[in-house]
Amino acid sequence: MELRFDERGLIPVIAQDARTKEVLMLAYANEEAVKLTLKTGYAHYWSRSRKKLWKKGETSGNVQRIVEVRYDCDCDALLYIVEQEGNACHTGNYSCFYRRLEGDEVRC
Repeated sequence: MELRFDERGLIPVIAQDARTKEVLMLAYANEEAVKLTLKTGYAHYWSRSRKKLWKKGETSGNVQRIVEVRYDCDCDALLYIVEQEGNACHTGNYSCFYRRLEGDEVRC
């Protein structure tokens, strides 16, 4: 198996709560982040804005312990099934997907 990273060397990663099955967040990983995730058992990602590797919860303590890592049929996306400690979202919400799109108005 060979994962398909995009032209920037990144692959999208969905984090899902192992217990509730709730989607927690979408982030990106490079090859090093994936290897660290598999090696340490904790979710690692690539920050596109800071252009650096980061371990989820390294400053907040809201870590994601890996239960399982899956890849999709095209080998171009990953699913981290995790045990979430604390909140996944930097806003303080448990999931980053806490808002419902109604109509055509988006507020970010």
